[in-house]
Amino acid sequence: MSRFLWLLGFFVIINSTSCSKKETISPPSAFGPIPTEDQMAWHHMELNAFVHFSINTFTDKEWGYGDESPNLFNPSDFDAEQWIRSLKEAGFKGVILTAKHHDGFALWPSKFTEHSVKNSRFIDGKSDIVKAVSEAAKKHGLKFGVYVSPWDRNRADYGQSSYVAYYRNQLKELFTGYGPIFEMWFDGANGGDGYYGGANETRTIDRQRYYDWPTTLKMVDSMQPQVVFFSDAGPDLRWVGNERGVAGETNWNTITPDTLYAGKAGIESLLQQGTPGGSKWIPAEVDVSIRPGWFYHASQDSLVKSPEKLFEIYLSSVGRGSNLLLNIPPDQTGQFHKNDVASLQGFRKILDSVFQTNYASTAKIMATNFRGNDGDYTPQNVLDADFETYWAADDDMTQASIELELTSPRKLNYLILQEYIPLGQRIAAFEVLLWQNGVWTKVTDATTIGYKRILPLGGVESSKVKISITKTLACPVISTIEIY
Repeated sequence: MSRFLWLLGFFVIINSTSCSKKETISPPSAFGPIPTEDQMAWHHMELNAFVHFSINTFTDKEWGYGDESPNLFNPSDFDAEQWIRSLKEAGFKGVILTAKHHDGFALWPSKFTEHSVKNSRFIDGKSDIVKAVSEAAKKHGLKFGVYVSPWDRNRADYGQSSYVAYYRNQLKELFTGYGPIFEMWFDGANGGDGYYGGANETRTIDRQRYYDWPTTLKMVDSMQPQVVFFSDAGPDLRWVGNERGVAGETNWNTITPDTLYAGKAGIESLLQQGTPGGSKWIPAEVDVSIRPGWFYHASQDSLVKSPEKLFEIYLSSVGRGSNLLLNIPPDQTGQFHKNDVASLQGFRKILDSVFQTNYASTAKIMATNFRGNDGDYTPQNVLDADFETYWAADDDMTQASIELELTSPRKLNYLILQEYIPLGQRIAAFEVLLWQNGVWTKVTDATTIGYKRILPLGGVESSKVKISITKTLACPVISTIEIY
């Protein structure tokens, strides 16, 4: 054989070896219920605003009785863009408007009722608050949602089947005439005393069956399939069980809703914590108001939550794997009050300051195990600021740890962790340890992570951090680790 042919043969062998495909390591199989694409988009939003604005703004009430004259609704300087600009500057991603509260007053010129803005003095009945807010949100890049109360203290036929048809007709107006709607919000306040067209009486309903929610929600879904539905029991988002701004320290996105329905009593603890291994993915949304009340009251101008309190709420909502739905009620001018705006601005400054420098981004990292020793699942993935890449352990690993070594000792205030929840929620317990005086020292522990967990580290100085996962429902899968 000539030297040329021998070299050619050697090249072919080397080349075929170098081009051979590496053994494919499969990603972890999804564990339990997982979020839909629309639920996942909701998780990514984190911060949304509630806006309670209606006839109650002008009667100084929280719950209108239903007998209010539409003429009372007359904001002196309505400016939906002022709302949306304030929210965008504070980092909010969506806004949910009270299109109809319990008093039945519609903020759009509904053709199915006279109890609406079309019979108000505002712009001689030519206004449409829902349209103004939806267009302002679209202009400034926020998603738009609606609260439409199923209870209606104005309607004479509330409690009869004809009212359910009326409610659905109003939903058709909203979901066909106002552009994309990302969330439909309704609550468990159903039935009680009211005006009811002049009857002035108390009415009770079968909260579990009266509204026939499956039919109603199927109808809305047929018009806008991207919408997520919030109520006490879902089906897409659940109430967190309180209005204090606090998610459970243990907070599972999964829950078994078979016996739940909007307005059912005694389920607050279950809603706050969820259920490990629950049958459905129904994450908790944390609703709380920036003021003591949900609607504007001048007597509460000095009681607006401070930026520091809003940050505390952020840590106990977003920081525990939920989304925060913060209510900011416009005043009688039709704008956010200056005190509320100042608090939102201060809140944004705190967030920007606290989460300014991520020490983990330049850290060295190692893990006790990564899936098949495959680079697709290396612990380095948790540092790349890409939610879609992740560290994963082998299937038989229910305990594992990750260590990060910083470039130099730092005072550490907060640790952020994110599970890759498109594969399910898995982690049930973990510890955080810092390297101090030559040994690992535990500084905190927790149970669930979910979409995001933020843990305070107390300003302790250290150059190394260890996350030790001690209990899981399936092999751990972590998308993000950040240290501030």
